[in-house]
Amino acid sequence: MMLSATFGFMIGEVSGGQARLRKYIEQANEDLRDQLQKAHPWEAPSSKKLSQLRGVIHDIHKHVVAVSKGLEKRPS
Repeated sequence: MMLSATFGFMIGEVSGGQARLRKYIEQANEDLRDQLQKAHPWEAPSSKKLSQLRGVIHDIHKHVVAVSKGLEKRPS
């Protein structure tokens, strides 16, 4: 009798622990999804970065064109 009660208690603890762990993981997953939907880190900063990169490329292009035109006009 004592052995079966102990065995039942152990099975109950294991299955209950698994259920608690699953609920905790599901809740953490939902929280992370909510944070991800609120944040959208890839939208605003990436467009800002692209604008900055376009500006840098434009500046480099202006300098390269000016130097190459100067080289064309230089007498050999």
